[in-house]
Amino acid sequence: MDKIKVGVIGCGSIAIHRHVPEYAANPNVEIVALCDVVKERAEALADKYGGTVYTDYMDVINREDIDAVSVCLPNYLHAPVSIAALEAGKHVLCEKPMATSAEEAEAMIRAAKSSGKILMIGHNQRLMPPHVKAKQILESGELGKIYSFRTTFGHAGPEGWCVDKSKKTWFFRKKEAFVGAMGDLGVHKADLIRWLLGEEIVEVGAFVETRGKTYDDDQLIDVDDNAVCVLKSESGIIGTLTASWTYRGGEDNSTTIYCEKGVMKLGADPDFEVVVNYTNGQRACYKVGEIATNEKQVSSGVIDLFVKHIVNGEQPIISGDEGYKALKIVLACLESAEKKTFVQVK
Repeated sequence: MDKIKVGVIGCGSIAIHRHVPEYAANPNVEIVALCDVVKERAEALADKYGGTVYTDYMDVINREDIDAVSVCLPNYLHAPVSIAALEAGKHVLCEKPMATSAEEAEAMIRAAKSSGKILMIGHNQRLMPPHVKAKQILESGELGKIYSFRTTFGHAGPEGWCVDKSKKTWFFRKKEAFVGAMGDLGVHKADLIRWLLGEEIVEVGAFVETRGKTYDDDQLIDVDDNAVCVLKSESGIIGTLTASWTYRGGEDNSTTIYCEKGVMKLGADPDFEVVVNYTNGQRACYKVGEIATNEKQVSSGVIDLFVKHIVNGEQPIISGDEGYKALKIVLACLESAEKKTFVQVK
């Protein structure tokens, strides 16, 4: 078959470290367009991987030969750019969080259905080998009933990861980001935990705060940098989700599942990515591959899965509907923190 012609819209860190190199490594893909308002960013990637440079995303979307685009832009642009691309007949891989509101997410899903094109959201946590192994163990039934969980994603903040390496990053500006650590990291864990449990989160209680991150004038940023949330699933499983931009002693991307017949720990042991301590005293340790972090880049799996879906003409596993369910948990947590009460996930 002919190669899938791809355009990447937004050439910041997520494009530099994940989307562009993973597209380049896929034999079914040709990168033909790279777009960023800062032309030099797109040019730097084009010099290494090829493709025509643009500064206006509509010039990419309007190219008739482009089959698919990655949307790697600030959060407030995810919905409008994705919708424009879908309406132009392009498959879309959109970074998370998929949108800044329920209304935007629903409009994206409608656009995908109307166009008949793929809308996939970049939730890579469920594709990481330790989480895939955990899902297999849980589905086998060997741990019995799930009682509770805790899942955490924290690091020192996006200013060390973003392309600007500056406090002027869009991540700290509410008009562009809409939400802070909860949208950057918490939404990943929201998607992961509902996928691992195999059921939806129906009620939340949350503290969502700004504690440590400041602008250059030492004023606190206007989005959250820490969140601790209590989640309840439809069958009554309860647990905590923590997201933070102020973990300065190293990243934490760990999950623990407490079950009837044992405890499963993911990303917590330095030697084994998955550890199961059974109630009968036995212990199982698995080396299955690492979880991608800002500190240690490994393949996200998202690009290869997106391409596979296009090649096979199949609906995406991490669809717009899936992205919306994770976003709704984040929105409910924000509402809970604001109202200081437990909130139903709508």
